[in-house]
Amino acid sequence: MRTVLLTGFEPFESEPINPSWEAVRALDGERIGGTPDGADAAVIVARQLPCVFGAANDVMADLLDELQPVLVIAVGQAGGRPEMSVERVAINVDDARIADNAGAQPIDTRIAEDGPAAYFSSLPIKAMVRRMRTAGVPASVSQTAGTFVCNHVFYGLMHLLATQSVPAGVRGGFIHIPYLPEQAVRHPGQPSLALATMIDGIRCAVATALSTQDDIVEQGGQTH
Repeated sequence: MRTVLLTGFEPFESEPINPSWEAVRALDGERIGGTPDGADAAVIVARQLPCVFGAANDVMADLLDELQPVLVIAVGQAGGRPEMSVERVAINVDDARIADNAGAQPIDTRIAEDGPAAYFSSLPIKAMVRRMRTAGVPASVSQTAGTFVCNHVFYGLMHLLATQSVPAGVRGGFIHIPYLPEQAVRHPGQPSLALATMIDGIRCAVATALSTQDDIVEQGGQTH
């Protein structure tokens, strides 16, 4: 059976929980896609990454080797964003506003010395956003994954898929999600989404990525 790898992060910056892990672990073991009789379905495997530069990409590399997934979607928290953000591009730089969970705070540091300046997601990002919105999930294409551990993992994932011995056709990308309502209480005025909505959105993203080879062409950019 095909495997879909979903990753979420451990909590960071004094948060008691991380919505990315809460959402992906709820989908662990779920079968998705395939024919009505279950043939050619894919099974979701959820794993947690440390919010630590370097170590997170080491764990991701081990997971790719262990699980041999056909699809990888990393998920991370983006407190302050009002909707699920399907990321378009990862850039080759760490520039941390805060320290990671190991106390490291790299600034203006390349993620891969021999890597390109950026990688684009290989997921059908606009089709994923459309399906999420159709399902009532607030979602949009995002043009920046930041420069903290989320972008570090997104870039690291795409670099691994581009340079390591993985099966042809494995696709990867990244989705940012907002605070959970219980987190927003600690951050007055910040938007949030219910966990059930986030789970539905990720489920839509996985199903679309499995069934859509060529992305749709429709507006998904911003002016700034």
